[in-house]
Amino acid sequence: MHLWQNPKSLSYRKLSSKTLLPIMKNNNDASGQSAQNRLYIKRGHVVNHDGMQQADVYIEDGTIRYVGSGADFVVPGGCRTIDATGKMLLPGGIDPHTHFQLEFGGTVSVDDFYQGTKAAVAGGTTTVIDFVIPQKGESLLEAYDTWRVRADSKVVCDYGLHVAITWWSKSVRDEMKILCQERGVNSFKCFMAYKGLFQVTDSELYEIFETCKELGAVAQVHAENGDVIAKNVQKLLEAGVTGPEGHELSRTEEVEAEAVNRACVIAHQTKTPLYVTRVTSKLAAEQVSQARRRGLLVYGETLASSLGCTLTNVKQNVLPYYVTSPPIRQDPETPRHLMKFLALDDLQTTGSDNCTFNKSQKELGRNDFSKIPNGVNGVEDRMSVVWEKGVQTGLIDPQRFVAITSTNAAKIFNLYPRKGRIAVGSDADILVWDPKEVRTISASTHHQACDFNIFEGMKCHGVPEYVIVHGRVCLENGVFRVAEGQGSFLETPVYPPFVYDALNGITDRNGDDKSARNGLQALDLNQKHDVDIPEPYALPEKYVPGPALSIVSGDSQLSTPHSARGHRPDGSKNMQQSTFSISEELDGGDKRSCIRVKNPPGGKSSGFW
Repeated sequence: MHLWQNPKSLSYRKLSSKTLLPIMKNNNDASGQSAQNRLYIKRGHVVNHDGMQQADVYIEDGTIRYVGSGADFVVPGGCRTIDATGKMLLPGGIDPHTHFQLEFGGTVSVDDFYQGTKAAVAGGTTTVIDFVIPQKGESLLEAYDTWRVRADSKVVCDYGLHVAITWWSKSVRDEMKILCQERGVNSFKCFMAYKGLFQVTDSELYEIFETCKELGAVAQVHAENGDVIAKNVQKLLEAGVTGPEGHELSRTEEVEAEAVNRACVIAHQTKTPLYVTRVTSKLAAEQVSQARRRGLLVYGETLASSLGCTLTNVKQNVLPYYVTSPPIRQDPETPRHLMKFLALDDLQTTGSDNCTFNKSQKELGRNDFSKIPNGVNGVEDRMSVVWEKGVQTGLIDPQRFVAITSTNAAKIFNLYPRKGRIAVGSDADILVWDPKEVRTISASTHHQACDFNIFEGMKCHGVPEYVIVHGRVCLENGVFRVAEGQGSFLETPVYPPFVYDALNGITDRNGDDKSARNGLQALDLNQKHDVDIPEPYALPEKYVPGPALSIVSGDSQLSTPHSARGHRPDGSKNMQQSTFSISEELDGGDKRSCIRVKNPPGGKSSGFW
C-alpha cells in the first residue's frame, strides 16, 4: 500500500460538529469534464528530479497508469490525446509556503483559497501547503478547523496545512499530538520574530522542537531576531525614519543570519530535523550551508520574491508594496547567490510566501513602516521566475528545477511519490511545459486578487501550456476550466522517511552527527517506492533555453565524504562533479567547457547606524 492509499484519509475525522465538512468533492469541474476521463500525452520529454526520458504518459481516474515509449501500449478508445512534441512534461509544482485569507496587521490578505489556488494552477503549481496561524492563546485545533472551513469548499487544487505555534503550554503540546495523529499535520512552525505577537522564546523553542521529534514531525522556523528588530524599529522611528525604507534597515542580513544559526543550534541540541523557511539573504543561506556541512539535519527554503527581485531600483512611492519579512534585499547579487545555494543543495526548496495585500492596505503604514502589512505575491509566478533565474541562466538544469519546485518539498513533507514525480501510481498532476515560450508578468493579466505585482514587467521563459490536476485539464493555452472546491485536503503523515531515516542514521552511529548526510544520501537509493523510474534521457537541442553553466568546485572541503556536495539527497548526480552543459548537446564536441564556482560568498548589509 502506498503511503497515500490510507482509507482513513477519506473522512474528516473528529472535528467539532459546527465545522464538520466532507472531504470528498464533486468529481466534475466547471466544463463538465469527469475525473474518470482518460488522457494520453504523447511525444513529450518527461523530466523528474533524477532523470529524463522521451515518453508517452497515460492517465486514468486521476492517476498515472503508464509511462513509456508507447510502442507497447494500446490507447483506449474515447481517450483524449495531447501532442507534447517539443515540450517537457514536469511534475506539478508544490508551493510549501502560502498564506491565503490571512488576518495580519489589522487587515486580511486579498487572495482567498479560491483565488489563490486558481492563480497557483495558472502558473503551474498544483499543490500548496498553507499555514494555520492561531492567535496567542487560541486553541490549535479550533484554528485548524477555521482554516479547513475556509479552504475545503474553495480550493481548485490539493492543499495541505502546516500549523504555527504562537504560544506554549501543556494544552498546545497535547493538541500538537492530536493534529499529528488525527488531523493529517506533520509540520509546525515557530516564529523567532514578531515580538509580542507570535514570537516564542528560546526555551519554548527547545521544548517545541523536542515535541516535534517525539511526534515524528518537522520543525520549522521563521528566523529573525525579534528582540533586536523591536529595538531597531524603536530607534529608527525615534530618529525620524518612518518611511518604508526603515523596514529593511530594522531587519538587516545579520539579524536573519543570527536567528538561523540559533535555530540550528537548538535543533541540534534536541536532535530535531529543522526546516528554515524563507531564507532571503546570503548570510542566512551560509548559516544553513555551514550547519549542513557540520552534519546537522537542516533544510532551507528560499522564495520567488528573493530570487526574482531586489530593492535596488525600487522607487520610494512603491516601496511599501515590497514589504515582507525577512525583507527582499537591496544587494543586486542576492538572487544569483541564492540560486547558487539551490544549485549546490545548500537550500532545497522554493516557496512563494504568497500573502497579498492591495495598495490601499499597504498604505496603512504610510507614516509608520512598522504598520505596513507584511507580504507579497508569488504563487502564480514562482515556477516561471525560478526557471528564468535558474535554468535560463544556466545555473541549474531542468532536473534540479523539478527538485526545488516540487520533489524536495514532496519528500520533506511526506507526499512523495504521490506528488513530485511523474511515474506509475503517482497523482496525475502534470505540466506540459514550453521552455521556449516567453511571457511578461503584469498585474493587469495575473489571476491574483491584488492590484500590484512585484515582478511587474519581468519577461520569463518557461510557460505551462497545459496544467493537469488529478487528470483534469485545468489550464489549456491560457483558458481555465476549474471549479471551487474541486481540490482536496492532503494529509501529511508523520515520520517522513526522507527526513527521519537520515535522523536514525545519526542514532545508529552513536550520535556521530557527521553521519547524518550519509544517511540522507543513502535513503532513496535503498528505499523502494513501487514506481517506475525512467532511464536518463539527454536534453535535446530544441530545449536549449540559454547559456549553459557547469557547476564544478575545487574546494576540498566540499568533496569530503560527509559533505552535502557528495550526492544530492535523492541519490542523483553530484552537481559539483557534474559535467552537465546544455550547450554540449548542440555542438557534439569532445571538449567540455565549464566554469569553477566556489562557495557563494557572504556579504553584510549596511545597517542604519
